Amino acid sequence: MLKLNIRLEQPADYRTVEELTRNAFWESSNHFCDEHLLVHKLRNIPEYIAGLDYIAELDGKLVGSVFYSKAKIVAGDGHEFGGIITFGPLSVLPEYQFQGIGRALMEFSIAEAKRLGYRGIVFFGHPDYYPRIGFRRAYEFGILPQWGADDCEQLMAMPLYDGTFDGVSGKFVESDAFSDLLEGELMEFDRLFPPKAPPKRQPIEILLERLEPPARKALGAFLDSPFNWKLLADMRGISERQMLGVPGIDANAIAVIKQVMRENGKRWGV
Repeated sequence: MLKLNIRLEQPADYRTVEELTRNAFWESSNHFCDEHLLVHKLRNIPEYIAGLDYIAELDGKLVGSVFYSKAKIVAGDGHEFGGIITFGPLSVLPEYQFQGIGRALMEFSIAEAKRLGYRGIVFFGHPDYYPRIGFRRAYEFGILPQWGADDCEQLMAMPLYDGTFDGVSGKFVESDAFSDLLEGELMEFDRLFPPKAPPKRQPIEILLERLEPPARKALGAFLDSPFNWKLLADMRGISERQMLGVPGIDANAIAVIKQVMRENGKRWGV
């Protein structure tokens, strides 16, 4: 087991954490990696929670980080439910991923969030992974994304106290910092960092050509409408349960999807 030192981020860590975040998300970005700019901006917004800004060190090297900010759930009549927070980015250096560092950061910070009196956590994450550490799909609590989809698999929620979400229903609203990431601003900010080769853009055809015809047709139709997804990396936001609900996708197709994603450095069904 890794012997991690988890501590609060200090100003002296800022640049290293931004570089770590950039490296952690670079290859997973479908267009531009903007998570390092988000980290930079989060520290300067009213919703930022400095007391939950944790980093993980291994043998003195900074290998992971997690950020939290205040959020809210807004009911249809405009009533706002308080005490709700969200997290992200959660970053781990690529060479240290899948070793439990991200989970350690989450478990530690969740315990701290409860100790600080926050009521619940809502965020967008992979629905095949986060239930393993206690999250559930937010729609089970009556919590929907801002755009109102009633079956969003990726919006996850965790009550930190019994009854936190009793009588709560409405739309999850996070800081505008998560959406106010302009391309021009990003390009200017990214010039402050060492140049990197563009991330690999593997087309979805790499996967489709490995599937049997019925599964190939089914997955192609699913990705085209309504998503219009064309890259292999787009698959990572889809849960295994969603895939098994698509007519034409069976256990054999799931196994092929996992294999192709693994071969191309794109984990799926984590």
